Amino acid sequence: MSKFKENTLKSKMVRRVHRRIVLAGLLKAGAVALLGWNIRKFQIEDSENYKLLADANRVNLRLIPPSRGLIFDRLGTPIALNEQNYKVVFIREQASDPGKVLKKLAKIIELEHKRQEKILQDMKKRSSFIPITVAENLTWEDFAKISVNLPSLPGIIPEVGLTRHYNEYESYAHVVGYVGPISDKDLESEKPVDPVLQIPKFQIGKVGVEKKLEKHLRGRAGVSRVEVNASGRVMRELNRTQGKSGGNIHLTIDTNLQKFALERLKGMSASSVLMDVKSGDILSLVSTPSYNPNNFVLGISQSNWNALLNDERKPLLNKATSGAYPPGSTFKMIVAAAALELGLIGLGDKIFCPGFYELGSRKFHCWLKGGHGKLSLQEAIQKSCDVYFYELARKVGVKRIGKMARLLGLGQSYNLPLTGQSKGFVPTKKWKKERFGTSWLVGDTLNVGIGQGFSLATPLQLAVMTARLASGKEVTPNLVKSPNNDLVELKDLAIRKDTMNAIRKGMFDVLNEKEGTAFKFRSIDEKFSIAGKTGTSQVRRITREEREKGVIKNENLPWKMRDHALFTCFAPYKNPKYALSVVVEHGGSGSKVAAPIARDIMLFQLYGGIPPIRAYPEKQQVEVQNRLLDIAKKIKLRTNTNPSI
Repeated sequence: MSKFKENTLKSKMVRRVHRRIVLAGLLKAGAVALLGWNIRKFQIEDSENYKLLADANRVNLRLIPPSRGLIFDRLGTPIALNEQNYKVVFIREQASDPGKVLKKLAKIIELEHKRQEKILQDMKKRSSFIPITVAENLTWEDFAKISVNLPSLPGIIPEVGLTRHYNEYESYAHVVGYVGPISDKDLESEKPVDPVLQIPKFQIGKVGVEKKLEKHLRGRAGVSRVEVNASGRVMRELNRTQGKSGGNIHLTIDTNLQKFALERLKGMSASSVLMDVKSGDILSLVSTPSYNPNNFVLGISQSNWNALLNDERKPLLNKATSGAYPPGSTFKMIVAAAALELGLIGLGDKIFCPGFYELGSRKFHCWLKGGHGKLSLQEAIQKSCDVYFYELARKVGVKRIGKMARLLGLGQSYNLPLTGQSKGFVPTKKWKKERFGTSWLVGDTLNVGIGQGFSLATPLQLAVMTARLASGKEVTPNLVKSPNNDLVELKDLAIRKDTMNAIRKGMFDVLNEKEGTAFKFRSIDEKFSIAGKTGTSQVRRITREEREKGVIKNENLPWKMRDHALFTCFAPYKNPKYALSVVVEHGGSGSKVAAPIARDIMLFQLYGGIPPIRAYPEKQQVEVQNRLLDIAKKIKLRTNTNPSI
């Protein structure tokens, strides 16, 4: 190779190397520039985003349960309160031997071995820093003992929270209801789900006012921002937003009256409803036997639940609104009102009662075997003659009877904050055809005429019926007081005044004329005279054979086979203020059992406390005085024992 060519080749190689060096330098410079740009973007442009992500990792939002709204009676007496709940929790990481600590704690408070084992099992399922509830609803004494012994109880932390408590628990169990720990079923029924419901053991209304007005009572949760470490342990609270306490509620119920009515019905499976006929306010609504709603707040035990569930007298059922019964003879006022409004009978017209009513080959019997003879409408109400109302019902017909029943408040539910309210039942021809595939018979109408057969009514509906008859107004029941105590103008019923007056007079005679079915249980204080109607509803059919041999008396029958005893009334007669219904399940006779109960409850309301015995017939005063004194003692009310006062 010539020297020229060799130099040329070397020159090319040098240039090539130089280009590569320059290119590499340029690439390196570009990489450094790109890195610098990325660093700048991370530090300046994306810093806020990464800061937010970091904050999200270390900052948690914790809900603060709101304080539940309180429930009061009409005079401001507290019924449902929030009490301090003394409890202790256990943080496992603070104790080297949790089992040993629990054994020490069991020497201070009652802590069964099974409960200790359950706590230890729960600890294993959760992080060591998560608190486990050991015991709650402790007494102050037990709480204080634990606090004093804390140095020897590592990991045990006393805490004070709020829980629901019912003061007059038995009196209001069926009205107010109760709260309990939230369940999966509760969550499914609420859409959208309130985040506060996710709080463990959060208490929610289960029945009654507590359930129906849950959202008003619940309030709105607060929020706490807390800083946590990588394992989720709370390090400190950053800030908090206060929630909103639940709203308070004032019921229309009078506590003293409620307690008196409950005590008067004690030992029975019964119910009563007392209403103000001018406002519709429910002043008392009682169902017996009752129960203690406080047992449900933290979760009821299985044994207690089974005891309530298996009780044949059904203490969990609100009989005043959920119990539906044949209205018996209390229904006769409806038939009478329908007949008078249609002009099918006059006040002076009489119907003869021989003791039975013949329909073809069948006899429909009156309760009085020998019959009542000739009766006017008012006399028929006074003596509760079945034959009279068989005839009247046949003339009116089931359709027009049903129309009057609904006008007077039967066959419907009311807008009240109560769970499980029954509509009762007003039968129709169409219903029977659809239900049984058979036509309506005249015999069905006769049974309806005396409140038997297919007809059903609740004690609340019977109280509404009586209030409407007493006032002539479309009285509607109310359970929650209006904020301003405003009286709603009630509509007049589409019933003539002379019809209403005739019905009222018949009801007055029931208690105030010697042959009235409840004459024995009248009030002799003319200022507070009572008008009412007895009723007995059959729970079994009396056979022809039994009637021929002699009907077995209620007291000789098993409890569940006895008739229901009913009584409805209003007072004072000349200026009606209150209406009352009483139903005693399997009580037998309305005149003997329900009427005296109703008189005591009504007089208590009229006198504003334990009634003076001067309001009672002289022969009954000793018995009545002893009964009233006993009740007054039990419910801690003062009374005057002087018969002359």
